[in-house]
Amino acid sequence: MQWNSGTSLRWGAALLALAFTGCGLDLAAPADSATVRTPASWQAAGKGQHGRISEGWVGEFSDRRLERLVDEALAYNRDLKATAARMRAARYDELAGRSRLLPNLDAGGGAGFSLSENGPLLPSSESESYNLTLSAAWEVDLWGRLRDLTAAEAANTTAAEALYRGARLSLAANTAKAWYNLLAADAQVELAEFTLKSFRSNLRISERNYVGTGEGVLDVQFGRTNVAAAERALQSSRLARNNASRALETLLGRYPTAALEGDSELPELRRGVPSGLPAGLLERRPDLAIARADVYASAKRADAARKSLLPSLVLTGSGGTPVSRFANFLDPDWLVASVGASVAQNLFDGGQRANLGRAALERNDAAIHDYSEAALQAFREVENALDADRSLGEQEAFLLTEVKQAGLAEKQAVSDYSEGIEGADILSVLEAQRRATNARGNLINLRNNRLQNRIDLHLALGGDFRTPEPSK
Repeated sequence: MQWNSGTSLRWGAALLALAFTGCGLDLAAPADSATVRTPASWQAAGKGQHGRISEGWVGEFSDRRLERLVDEALAYNRDLKATAARMRAARYDELAGRSRLLPNLDAGGGAGFSLSENGPLLPSSESESYNLTLSAAWEVDLWGRLRDLTAAEAANTTAAEALYRGARLSLAANTAKAWYNLLAADAQVELAEFTLKSFRSNLRISERNYVGTGEGVLDVQFGRTNVAAAERALQSSRLARNNASRALETLLGRYPTAALEGDSELPELRRGVPSGLPAGLLERRPDLAIARADVYASAKRADAARKSLLPSLVLTGSGGTPVSRFANFLDPDWLVASVGASVAQNLFDGGQRANLGRAALERNDAAIHDYSEAALQAFREVENALDADRSLGEQEAFLLTEVKQAGLAEKQAVSDYSEGIEGADILSVLEAQRRATNARGNLINLRNNRLQNRIDLHLALGGDFRTPEPSK
């Protein structure tokens, strides 16, 4: 049988058809997206409170010092810098992956010289050789397998960008939390100092009464006990304050010396929460953006694994000038070139490729479930934060009344005891002071808790209450 180019093409087409029908895509197609059923609005939100959310939420607190601290943290925090480096690495990985769609071109060259001694009777012989070669190879993406791998790497870049955005959001939130923890700790130190001052004043009254009447030794003992306890509480409050300062300094990238001081009081939350719709949350929250990218990337990898069962076509070409004289090194008359194509189809690998394809499909299924679970957790976090925002606001109104009444009772008890009014005793004073101190301390903690919860709400929503994620 005469073999010619037409015969070659017919046999090549027959081989491709046979391989395609015999080893076709018998694996199920993966899913490159997932859907989650969402409510029409947040259940814990009040009526009419529907808005959009995104970045810039720090300005809601109207705290210029906080804004400066957040800017400092974003500029100098080491963890954020590491996350940024990983994001850039993902971008370079994507660019490197795109090169698989292009031909691969290599160049090489060489030179040789040899000298042979042929004995005393014959002259020595010399030889030299030179060569310059160019070779190219290109895998034709017949089935889109290479494009699938490139798309998966692009999704990895999207996930890395979302991770960086989430790291910035988390760092800003943690900085705000640490700042308000420091302000709360400062307030607790001030309260401890005020309490110690009050107890010392009571002790002086008890000692004066004891010196004047010879009675009330128990009052003096109670007074000294309370002063010692207040001094211990003050030291504990100062330690907590220093720890809070060091925590914030670490986030800012500073050495933790506890030198950073709060220069203001805890702000009051005066604005309500315009809750966003669940659909907006799914589009913007960084961890959900990462989960969506993982679903898409796993689908593309599964597609590539399925298509690895199909034949591959590689085009090759080479050219060069193997010569024995340097003068002919770049002479095109000495050019030797070849062009070829090869079709490859695996006939038996013990099921390796098929099993790898099935494993990729299972990873795609796992990514879909992970995304659904992450979305439900996100909804739970938002609902919890909204519910807590409402409850803490109502609790603060009651606690303000408690603080006011406890303060009045404390003032009256101290006045009656110092004036020696009948029926007034040190136990009444101590009980009134205990209740007033507890109420004041609880108010500091509750206001800090409200601030912490509002920050958690911004974290759960992925940003502020107004701006949607910019379209790409």
